[in-house]
Amino acid sequence: MTNKLALVFPGQGSQYLGMGSDLHGYAEARAVFDEADALLGLSLSRLCFEGPEDELNDTINTQPAILTVSVAALHALKARYDVGEVAFTAGHSLGEYTALVAGGHISFADAVRVVRERGRLMKEAGARSPGGMVAVLGVKAEVVAEACRQASEETGTIVQVANHNSPQQTVISGEQRGLEEATELVRQKGARRVVRLAVSIASHSALMEPAAQGLRGTLSGIALREGGVPVVGNVGGTPLRTTEDVREELVKQLVSPVQWVASIRYILNQGVRTFVEIGPKDVLSRLIRRIDPAAKPISVDGASGLKAWGETMG
Repeated sequence: MTNKLALVFPGQGSQYLGMGSDLHGYAEARAVFDEADALLGLSLSRLCFEGPEDELNDTINTQPAILTVSVAALHALKARYDVGEVAFTAGHSLGEYTALVAGGHISFADAVRVVRERGRLMKEAGARSPGGMVAVLGVKAEVVAEACRQASEETGTIVQVANHNSPQQTVISGEQRGLEEATELVRQKGARRVVRLAVSIASHSALMEPAAQGLRGTLSGIALREGGVPVVGNVGGTPLRTTEDVREELVKQLVSPVQWVASIRYILNQGVRTFVEIGPKDVLSRLIRRIDPAAKPISVDGASGLKAWGETMG
């Protein structure tokens, strides 16, 4: 499997004002933007290209925006180059929907509609039960998990691990008091750096349970397809085998940690070394290098990424 590769797709937090604007000159990408605009009844493309930034950063808009930019870049790439044999796809949180589109398991149209509703449900759950997220760097995930357990017990609030991003980067999520206590505990346990993320929603925590139940109803009416390229899921870090696996994954994902380290290691253990990150920024490429320095991530963000692909891989 040494000549095969994996496609990986970013999640929320990778957005930036102007993302996708240099893709609009490619007919294949423009068709994706036009389809999203028509499906949502708003100019999502203009929001990506021009803002206003606060609207782009509203989770209701951010989620379909990142999905759309990533799919547009994928279509432009595939129209111009032989990408090679894709062994797996994977995405970080929201990016898992893009991975399902790329793997042939859900239509782009259905994915756009679902992530728009996912964003709405998450925002509603966040308004009902406010919280936040904190990135912890420089200590092992087990230490962070123990700090969360202790903080939750001491404060009587919800705080838990949300993302296993790399061996030295773990994100925690939960209610304010619990986050503050857990932050103090990980500092005492030797964390090199603790960063409060610019979000007011406690993603991948029990506070998202109302959103998860709402999403279950939405997903029940969506057509999913088996076969295609295997998608390595966030919750278990292993491929999703059936359409029922996919539905359960997408519901559980909202209240469970993103097992990004396990997902990448699973793919590496199958003999794949090349990872192509498609979408805004290169966050996943940097995490993959930290998970295994022998991995070979390539970032395709916009026209410059397409050009770089042509020069190195085309």
